[in-house]
Amino acid sequence: MDNNSEPIGNHEPSVDHKRPVAYKNEQFLDGPDARGLRILSEYLEPLAHFRREQIRDTIVFFGSARIEPPDSHPSPMGRFYQEARILARLVTDWSNSLQEPTRRFVVCSGGGPGIMEAANRGAQEAHGKTIGLNIGLPAEQMPNPYITPELNFQFHYFFMRKFWFAYLAKAVVFFPGGFGTLDELMEVLTLVQTRKLNKKIIIILYGREFWDEIINFQALVKHGTISESDLELFEYANDPATALQILKESLTKYYLRPEAPIPPSMKVEPDIASSRL
Repeated sequence: MDNNSEPIGNHEPSVDHKRPVAYKNEQFLDGPDARGLRILSEYLEPLAHFRREQIRDTIVFFGSARIEPPDSHPSPMGRFYQEARILARLVTDWSNSLQEPTRRFVVCSGGGPGIMEAANRGAQEAHGKTIGLNIGLPAEQMPNPYITPELNFQFHYFFMRKFWFAYLAKAVVFFPGGFGTLDELMEVLTLVQTRKLNKKIIIILYGREFWDEIINFQALVKHGTISESDLELFEYANDPATALQILKESLTKYYLRPEAPIPPSMKVEPDIASSRL
């Protein structure tokens, strides 16, 4: 026998070569085969936090990330930052006054700067919980500092982020914005128009002069691409007091003191869609 050879049967495998269990295998979890798991995690992880924090529903604020506070960058659009901040504070004050076992109508935003920051900031100033649904982008969008830490989420998949906007929302307020805001507006209007939402959702377009210039809804009616009744899917507001009044009256009517009880079938189905797979 060669003196340098090792006896057969005495060689033990190195611990360094032990494979991790699948759910701790980062190479696998980051690969294409685990995409389904990553998508599912962006549903389950926020769900766990919302349950823990007893978040029942939300009021979502959309608007431009480029609108800055008027004191830091004077601009005619700066008023919308301040008014979004005021409205979020007023809404949160009202929400905090409700005698409910769960947290109702929590202010939610996309988690970034501009109108999103203003909404989270106003809610924080009213000492309420506030949600930020952030998204990883090539030009990195950092979460604003006013989001409740336990409700500060980071998404990779746009469609999962959109899901959470729609799933919990009982009302949506659209401040002036660009492509992202317009995308969310048309998506929400389409879901409501096609009755894919198993709930009443209040839609407010804030700043009528802006919206009348950007979208000619009457032209859509004129050309027959939408119905006249579709214009009743949303309301306009030009100041925080008016927006607050619309929200309080509508949310009270449909959710706090509904005229008719919710059918049992709707209680067990998700709010997001009435269709079944």
